Amino acid sequence: MVSLSGNIRVRRGRSLTLVGLAVASIIAAYGAYAQSAEQAADDKNQPHETVVVIANGSQVELPADYAGGQVARGGRVGLFGNLDIMDTPFDSTNYTAEFMRDQQASSIADVVQTDPAVRVARGFGNFQELYFVRGFPVYSDDMSYNGLYGLLPRQYVAAEFLERVEVFRGANSFLNGAAPGGSGIGGSFNLVPKRAPDQDVNRLTVGYENQSQAYGAADFSRRFGEDRQFGVRVNAVRRDGNDAIDHENRKLSMASIGADFRGQRARFSVDLGWQDHHIDSPRPSVTPSGAIPAPPDASANFAQPWTFTAERDVFGVARGEYDFGDEAKVWAATGVRDGTEHNILSNPTSDANGNTSAYRFDNYRKDLITTSEIGVRGAFETGFIKHKVSAQAAVFQLNSRNAYGFSSFAGFPGSLYDPVTVAPPQANFFTGGVLFSPLTTNRVKTSSFALADILSFAADRVLLTLGAREQKIQQYSYDYDTGDQNSGYDKNAVTPVVGLVVKPLQHVSLYANYVEGLVQGKVAPNTVGSVIVANAGQVFAPFKSKQYEVGAKYEHGPLGATVAVFRITEPLTLLAGNIYGEDGQQRNQGIELSWYGELLTGVRVLGGATFLDAKTTKTQDGLLNGKKVIGIPQTQANVGLEWDLAAVRGLTVDGRVVYTGSEPTDGANTASLPAWTKLDLGARYAFPVADKLLTVRANVDNVTDKSYWGSAGGEPGANYLVLAAPRTFVVSLSVDF
Repeated sequence: MVSLSGNIRVRRGRSLTLVGLAVASIIAAYGAYAQSAEQAADDKNQPHETVVVIANGSQVELPADYAGGQVARGGRVGLFGNLDIMDTPFDSTNYTAEFMRDQQASSIADVVQTDPAVRVARGFGNFQELYFVRGFPVYSDDMSYNGLYGLLPRQYVAAEFLERVEVFRGANSFLNGAAPGGSGIGGSFNLVPKRAPDQDVNRLTVGYENQSQAYGAADFSRRFGEDRQFGVRVNAVRRDGNDAIDHENRKLSMASIGADFRGQRARFSVDLGWQDHHIDSPRPSVTPSGAIPAPPDASANFAQPWTFTAERDVFGVARGEYDFGDEAKVWAATGVRDGTEHNILSNPTSDANGNTSAYRFDNYRKDLITTSEIGVRGAFETGFIKHKVSAQAAVFQLNSRNAYGFSSFAGFPGSLYDPVTVAPPQANFFTGGVLFSPLTTNRVKTSSFALADILSFAADRVLLTLGAREQKIQQYSYDYDTGDQNSGYDKNAVTPVVGLVVKPLQHVSLYANYVEGLVQGKVAPNTVGSVIVANAGQVFAPFKSKQYEVGAKYEHGPLGATVAVFRITEPLTLLAGNIYGEDGQQRNQGIELSWYGELLTGVRVLGGATFLDAKTTKTQDGLLNGKKVIGIPQTQANVGLEWDLAAVRGLTVDGRVVYTGSEPTDGANTASLPAWTKLDLGARYAFPVADKLLTVRANVDNVTDKSYWGSAGGEPGANYLVLAAPRTFVVSLSVDF
């Protein structure tokens, strides 16, 4: 476990962790190379990858794919490990690498477009991908990587890193601990690194996106050893050029190496990743000053040419487990991330006619994160009741260094519809710290211990989960210029969980749960729009949320479906005048429907709908009681279909319709975004050539090239608008050899 008390100890611990991960990966890679010549040639042209799978609570191995290969049969359920979806009192969907590849997903946002419970927004003041689950935000830096928080790049994660994207719906602090970034009340994301499947992977891909975005990727894996118990997988990607938005240039480089061992009793994995992501002239968010302006053309760019966002990260994670017996095991995991961000931004405020005012904002940030967990599981019986008891201890530490600078808030004029380029103003009007040499401005440490028991009755047809997590959160903010501590807290909280699964029929699971969520306190920002916050840097105490949920799951043959009814409450943190503080409560309740699998042979379906009632209650003087929450639609629906055409062997066509209802854009509900519907179409054709498998994929997103505001807000109380992407063509050619 790496301590943050002292730079020398931090840097030494980080170096040792990264060196250890690198050595393990290199050893595995060397062994893979030595054994590669012995692999059978007849595995070359297999179009599908088979990962060895298990669903008995393993912390390393994965549940199997479900029929159709788009989703998995289960996923990680915190300290319980990987479980089959029918055995858990929670709702989740677990997207596979095959689905990501066929959708030509470039990031997590592309993957979850099909999820009816998720909508994608953008971070406050930057280009961070942000996700709403059940109407509550999940920040990208609150996603977990192989079960550990904070290890992935904060703003954008390339899909090529991943074997699975596991979307857990609902409060989850008991299962995973409180998310360190202060989100996750409505759900969580666990991203699983790629693994070497049973068949060797030798894949090269080239692609193109309008307007001139080029893409190249390499994906290789080997398994070796007498029982092929050792595996290694290497991925590398480069994207470069202008994308579908005018004058927006994106560069992405990533590389990863993952090694794993799967023995009779011991299993482990080690993963290292590097990502460098840079966007020049990124189209900014827009804050309305009154009525909502009409959306500009979908491909238009009103960014200043001197703006950019850049992020570079190195990260690694190791996880292992050992079985003492059939029902007894111990596991441990550790990880580290070193990340740097630099942005020069200019996000405009617009009136109803599209006339804008904007100023310059520079920021520089460096993050160092270390995180670890250890756990043990055992089983016993008391009479006719079976028990599966799990205990886990976890620790997370963040040291964040930040500096910023603003130009004059008087700003410069412009237009959404007829953009004007201006010389970059000096960012010296309102500053904090020294760019490129920032001081520590935020420290977070969380530590927790969880204990749970899954009780099994009636030949495993009734499962009762009881547990609690005791968690300690320490959070401190520091002055940007002096490094002196501004405020902070050291708080403890206990979050319980009660879950019940009843299987009245062979293919049906009924479930219910009560879960309390825990979120670290917010830190009052320096500014909100052009308002300088009087209590900037104040750290608020952590707060709890409460969730009640009942649902039913059905899986029979190749089809599966889930329905869930839920209610979640949490306190609100908003800006009132120039004071940032807590005011009122947000109450989200609704119904979720989802379906997946093969409707007919060769016809796959994936989608669902969410009906959500998100309102504010207990506000000051009751002024906003009963009002809809900014940026949360009442209805979300997705329908995706894939069809393998029997007339042309290897040809598949697919389509997806995404509907999002109207979204309020202010707390009083005087304005809103209209509902929107998006159509995406695609096709792929796989065919052999000279003992090689070639796959051509083509996708068109937003087929009708509709212009619309895709989201409002993303940060509680904020109402900034994000223009949806224009019609986007993506075509690629993959060669498996």
